[in-house]
Amino acid sequence: MEQRVLITGITGFIGSHMADYLLKKKAKVYGLKRWNLSRLRNVRHILNQIEFSDCDLTDPIAIQNIIKKIKPDKIFHFAAESFVSPSWVHPSHYMDVNYKGTVNLLEAIKNHSPQTKILLAGTAEEYGEVAKEDLPVVAKTYLQPVNPYAVSKIAQDLIGHVYYKSYGLNVIRTKAFNYEGPRRDNVFGVSWYAYQVVRIEQGLQKPIIRTGLRGDQRTFMHVKDLVEAYWLAIDKCIPGKLYLIGADEKEHIFTFDQVLDMLIKKSTYKGKIEKVIDKQFVRPTSVPRLIADTREFRALTKWQPKISFEHILEDVLNYWRDFVKNDLY
Repeated sequence: MEQRVLITGITGFIGSHMADYLLKKKAKVYGLKRWNLSRLRNVRHILNQIEFSDCDLTDPIAIQNIIKKIKPDKIFHFAAESFVSPSWVHPSHYMDVNYKGTVNLLEAIKNHSPQTKILLAGTAEEYGEVAKEDLPVVAKTYLQPVNPYAVSKIAQDLIGHVYYKSYGLNVIRTKAFNYEGPRRDNVFGVSWYAYQVVRIEQGLQKPIIRTGLRGDQRTFMHVKDLVEAYWLAIDKCIPGKLYLIGADEKEHIFTFDQVLDMLIKKSTYKGKIEKVIDKQFVRPTSVPRLIADTREFRALTKWQPKISFEHILEDVLNYWRDFVKNDLY
């Protein structure tokens, strides 16, 4: 029987890749988008294969009506304000979207489709300022958020746990460590670096790359590996329990400075490219290191990352080469 799967934030980075994955699984894919703000370019190749609904999750009536109509078997909840930097300027808005929007969605499920499984996509940012001696991060690592975005995602995760405990909803709780790939907006670190490298290649800017601080260390996986992990999670993970997802192998662990150096090395530009820290990109606080222990999730689902870090960088560069060349903004 065809599964009915709803993706919130379907036109975003993860949502669009999840849609690709689900269509290959022959699922019936429904997507929520905001009529005036969605990035339809990310799903332009599958527009006629998805049933879209215009909805802002901060509107409780709208999401009630949609869940009542669709009664999905599964929901992948990716709709969020996800760029960290603006959260210091708009903390209340981040709570409205990430926390209250999730409450509205959970209420709709409780009232109209309590059998639905919902995956909440949390973030490693919630762990915040983890000391070296406390690595690797595990599910029970103490939360020390250092930005309003992280706080809003903690609230999202915890209210999901409340709806599991209080109402028996099938809430799958996850926190993903860093992931990259095509379609990620160029306000995010690796995409921002790659975008500038490509503009230098095409003679559109001087050979100077402006960045924030680059010393923070992360684990990196491909977004395609992540969406496969989410599919396995919603099928195999225990509702209410928290799972960490990430590529924690040594060959996937780098600082942002190392990542930038590798992107420059892969560039077709043959001259010297200068790296400059620009204070406008320096955040009030940083998260120096996020490396997870994902053995519990892997043991349960048999998931492991398949795509190399080299391939991740090539995919990101090639995406921006095509994007800039064809002026897709």
